[in-house]
Amino acid sequence: MCHQTVSLTARFLESQGMPTVIMGSARDIVEHCRVPRFFFFDAPLGNPCGTPGDRQMQDRNVRAAVGLLAAAVAAETTLVADESWGAEDWKDRYMAVTDENREALARKGEELRARRAERVSRTF
Repeated sequence: MCHQTVSLTARFLESQGMPTVIMGSARDIVEHCRVPRFFFFDAPLGNPCGTPGDRQMQDRNVRAAVGLLAAAVAAETTLVADESWGAEDWKDRYMAVTDENREALARKGEELRARRAERVSRTF
């Protein structure tokens, strides 16, 4: 889900008396929205709790985020996860198009466009 939408929703809920904590990886966006409590995990988008399949990491991160709900003493508190995505160079490789994967990515793009066009044609 969109970090900005979640952040603005959290601000609304907080204004209605419901405490919130945001878990996410788009730190600039969430902090710009000035949410009261933010648990930041430095990972590719879509993985706010931890690496896929690593239930122990996800559990630790969720527990830390819930703990932030009680522990935050100041507005706009950001807690940075103790966990790491793993390979430190993931940002350099994330969504990279290289000579090795260019053809496969182009094929995948064509397949996605064809499926999308088929869905649109069935709609009208």
